[in-house]
Amino acid sequence: MAQPHTDHTKIQNHHDNHADSHLSHLPETTSQRQQASTAKQSLENDDHLPEHLPEKLAHQHDDALLQEPEETVLYLAYGSNLNSKTFLGRRGIKPLSQINVIVPELRLTFDMPGLPYLEPCFAATLFRDPSHKHESSAEDSPLIAHDDDDDAYNPNKPLVGVAYEVTLTDYARIIATEGGGSGYKDVVVDCHPFAEPYSPNDPIPTIPTTPSFKAHTLLSPSNSTTASRAKSPARSRPISRPELGYAQPSARYLGLIVNGAAEHDLPTSYRRYLAGLPPYRATTLRQKIGRVVFTAVWAPLFLPMLFLKQVFAGPDGRSPAWLVCYERLVLPSMWWSYDHVFFRIFGDGERSVEKVD
Repeated sequence: MAQPHTDHTKIQNHHDNHADSHLSHLPETTSQRQQASTAKQSLENDDHLPEHLPEKLAHQHDDALLQEPEETVLYLAYGSNLNSKTFLGRRGIKPLSQINVIVPELRLTFDMPGLPYLEPCFAATLFRDPSHKHESSAEDSPLIAHDDDDDAYNPNKPLVGVAYEVTLTDYARIIATEGGGSGYKDVVVDCHPFAEPYSPNDPIPTIPTTPSFKAHTLLSPSNSTTASRAKSPARSRPISRPELGYAQPSARYLGLIVNGAAEHDLPTSYRRYLAGLPPYRATTLRQKIGRVVFTAVWAPLFLPMLFLKQVFAGPDGRSPAWLVCYERLVLPSMWWSYDHVFFRIFGDGERSVEKVD
């Protein structure tokens, strides 16, 4: 009976290795394609692209009959989609080209709520505050002072990511696998390629000098700044935690991002920052019991929702109204139960604590 499991493992490993190989051989997005994204009528400049996807995909079907090439769009990835095993493997995306970029108007956060005690949060982005002059007090701490302190990455510095060129069909799939349009918000941002010759050991510029191009990305809808600048509305009100930056990602999820950053040879300072982030761990007996009980109660309601979002995603990648209603019922109820019941009985399900029991 062990043989089928072994065969499945071999097949999965082969699939993952194929994804790694495909990603490493992707061509770099050309300067012509980057420049095309800045045109007024480009897909990258369409602030309402998710709403226009059904119509565009219908036209694309007609073009396919005439053997016209499929339209593509530039998509900025920054979280687990950096990892080929997630992006190409589990999500089945087939990018046509890619390029590493700096995004001065965004910063990396981990404030997209997940499942307490198990996957407390996921990566997201927020607009950087241009008036925020002091980037980080951590760099001034004598406890971590190094010769290259000025080059150290901190969460207030510009976002680092990868811009993929994907087909519209794959872009709809990305939306479907990233919440079905009911969590993150689609926005258009300016991306800057790294200057040539590139070295991962070079500091990350706060104000890049390379020409920018446009790309779509998914933004955390956690604050008013996001809401005012994101022109493409989410279809349901997302869950927002009271203290941004409090929750810690799981070791599993953080590992996907760390490995993805290494795959793309992103700057060393950025990879060092990611590797130094403390993951959430259930360290106390109460937390460990809480993880079991919370998962037993809510996973049967939470996990099928993620599966159904992909199964019933529309042509635009977004969830149908009945599934959005289900999500509006489940997620607030789940987090209410955590805040008012589970947290008080079993302790913190978002952040590790020192073991005291």
